[in-house]
Amino acid sequence: MPKLWTETIDAHRAAVRDAALDAMAALVAEHGLVALTMSQIAEKAGIGRATLYKYFPDAQAVLTAWHERQITAHLDQLAAVADQAAPAVVRLQAVLRTYAHIQHHSARHHGGELATLLHHGEHVDRVRRRLRDFVQSLIAEAAQDGDVRDDVAADELAAYCLHALTAAGGLSGQDAVHRLVAVTLAGLTPSALRR
Repeated sequence: MPKLWTETIDAHRAAVRDAALDAMAALVAEHGLVALTMSQIAEKAGIGRATLYKYFPDAQAVLTAWHERQITAHLDQLAAVADQAAPAVVRLQAVLRTYAHIQHHSARHHGGELATLLHHGEHVDRVRRRLRDFVQSLIAEAAQDGDVRDDVAADELAAYCLHALTAAGGLSGQDAVHRLVAVTLAGLTPSALRR
């Protein structure tokens, strides 16, 4: 098959998949999860139901794929703020601030029954491990530079940061999110600087 033809087919498949995921998100935002059907998703996406079934076996699969796309975008956002020639502690601070803002924003738009349904499963476990490893490596690097405490293991500090900043989802405004980030970062301060 010619390369141009393959690229055209791949682009079409990606467009159909994205349309289905966008339609799912719009329908959930409008009506919630109650009785969401493949017919509704196909109609909202502007594709045939048979075409939708070629990509997804059911509405739950569409929802899971949409969630995976969201999570990937969030991880890309975190990687982008850490991808700079700054000291590890500066990159760590940027990642933790961004993570807190993602939590705050996501809870406002995808809380309740949707969060409960989506935040269980193998894809979420993989992402949590990847995120924890990412933050852990930044903490270890910053600890090696003397900018983060080294009396607690980096994996424990990563768990502390991520659990603490998940609370940003329940905060009322950006000022509260900033305070939560500041308190979390204070917990990482080396013991010599805390005296």
